[in-house]
Amino acid sequence: MRFLELEIQIKTLPSLPGVYQYYDKNGTILYVGKAKNLKKRVSSYFNKTHENGKTNVLVKKIANIEHIVVDTETDALLLENNLIKKYQPRYNVMLKDDKTYPWICIKKERFPRIFLTRNAVKDGSEYYGPYPSVKMAKALLDLIKELYQLRSCSYDLSEKNIEANKYNVCLDFHIGNCKGPCEGLQSESDYDKDIQAIRNIVKGNFKESLQQFYDLMLYYSDEMEFEEAQKIKEKIEVLANYQAKSTVVNPSITNVDVFSIVSDESYSYVNFFKIANGAIIQSHTVEIKKKLNETDKELLELAIIEIRQRFNSQSTEVYVPFEVDLGENIKVTIPKLGDKKRIVDLSLRNAKYYRQEQFKQLKILDPDKHVNRILSQMQKDLRLSEEPRHIECFDNSNIQGTNPVAACVVFKNGKASKKDYRHYNIKTVEGPDDFASMEEVVFRRYKRLLEEGQELPQLIVIDGGKGQLSSALKSLDILGLRHKIAIIGIAKRLEEIYYPNDSVPLYLNKTSETLKIIQQLRNEAHRFGITHHRNKRSKNALVNELEQISGIGKQTVVSLLKHFKSLKRVSLASFEELESVVGKSKSVIIFNYFQKNKN
Repeated sequence: MRFLELEIQIKTLPSLPGVYQYYDKNGTILYVGKAKNLKKRVSSYFNKTHENGKTNVLVKKIANIEHIVVDTETDALLLENNLIKKYQPRYNVMLKDDKTYPWICIKKERFPRIFLTRNAVKDGSEYYGPYPSVKMAKALLDLIKELYQLRSCSYDLSEKNIEANKYNVCLDFHIGNCKGPCEGLQSESDYDKDIQAIRNIVKGNFKESLQQFYDLMLYYSDEMEFEEAQKIKEKIEVLANYQAKSTVVNPSITNVDVFSIVSDESYSYVNFFKIANGAIIQSHTVEIKKKLNETDKELLELAIIEIRQRFNSQSTEVYVPFEVDLGENIKVTIPKLGDKKRIVDLSLRNAKYYRQEQFKQLKILDPDKHVNRILSQMQKDLRLSEEPRHIECFDNSNIQGTNPVAACVVFKNGKASKKDYRHYNIKTVEGPDDFASMEEVVFRRYKRLLEEGQELPQLIVIDGGKGQLSSALKSLDILGLRHKIAIIGIAKRLEEIYYPNDSVPLYLNKTSETLKIIQQLRNEAHRFGITHHRNKRSKNALVNELEQISGIGKQTVVSLLKHFKSLKRVSLASFEELESVVGKSKSVIIFNYFQKNKN
């Protein structure tokens, strides 16, 4: 019955732009969406089985559909955003940011005051911002107060009150922070010139203010008022220094919004730059928790509309990394090169940095959640049937075919489990044969785990390409583990990932956490194996040199090393020290050997 009613509702939907709302049987709103074509978009939810489980759950809960037809796509975008904020449906993403931001207010009054506020009241006053941080807004306000002498009192400075001498100048006047308009010591037109200059500064236009100060400095200099000229020069330096701290992009790029997005399995991060007069004057990044496996395009469109509303942006052009639909009132530019491309890349870099900071904070505050997120991402990236909670990595080490050894390192729950690390001396392979060595080591490792009833890993990583991977597979086949443990190989040249029976490798993003963990495993296995290999070579070299001395046997060598600990100490030992360990006759041979080599 429910599906029949929904089918009728869908068939009668118009093929026009608008917003649709899904409700459950209790009348609770589940989801709000926008569409260029309402009928086509809503039908798509019911015509197929969705890959994302949450979408399937949503569709099963829908009991009623309502819609609102609008004139344009822009109207649909704005209406969708407003309805999401009003109803906060369960299956809609929300920008994680519920705080109010500070504004710089130029009060609507004679001799306007300028101050910070978090409440933008519609009283005719001018509000600039909002600013992503109080620190940024205060820095700009401090600059303004350093450059211009403005009143801070809340007096009603009407002509009538000033003429009636109702007010007296305060301490601000005496210390040079105010010119005393309350006593008529500053005209309204002179005060308004400063206000106009301040408007330019908060809009990011420093050029006019710098020129005005420069002209004034020259005027005082010509009038021989050098003290005043020096004061103006200091203000020019303050303003120029503040301007230098703004990231200058290109003077020709003005009144533009820049957006970029980076995503992982559960979250997306959208960065916003406001550019005015060739400089970045605002920057902000928001976190979005995914609900229905939304695409980057869908999330970026939602974020652009929300952020532009929140920051009261009037820009008619946006720069983005890929095509988005924002209606006919906003020009969308996808830069391919030059300064425009660099500013989009800078925005993307800021989004990535923010994401990394969130991960670092999560790692500190909730390490288990951090590990779960990484393992879940690895499962998705490597196309595994389960999360790789237990990973083992193998590496072979030999130099010029001598002393071949192998290493196995173990990671459990994202951390190195050093007590489970194992060294292997190659027993059945003659000479430098990496493939046969890998086959031997993998067989020995898992034969023993099976015999001892120990836990098997969910993932095996082989340091090497297709050859080493095929050798390891032979051992898993013999042990009957081929289909019980996932196995991959990582080749060093291009860091490509190989799968069994697949000649086409997988190339992971060089910055992906999955690749970084695999590289960490590979590097740790290499380090562990090389250390063992060096120790073995050193010991063999040391034993071999002592055994080369005619008349000295293995037992004598063992006695010498046990006592002196190293070959160097044996070579430096006196005749008496050697005699106390191995007797007179052998001491003569050993002592003469090292004395001869010294000469």
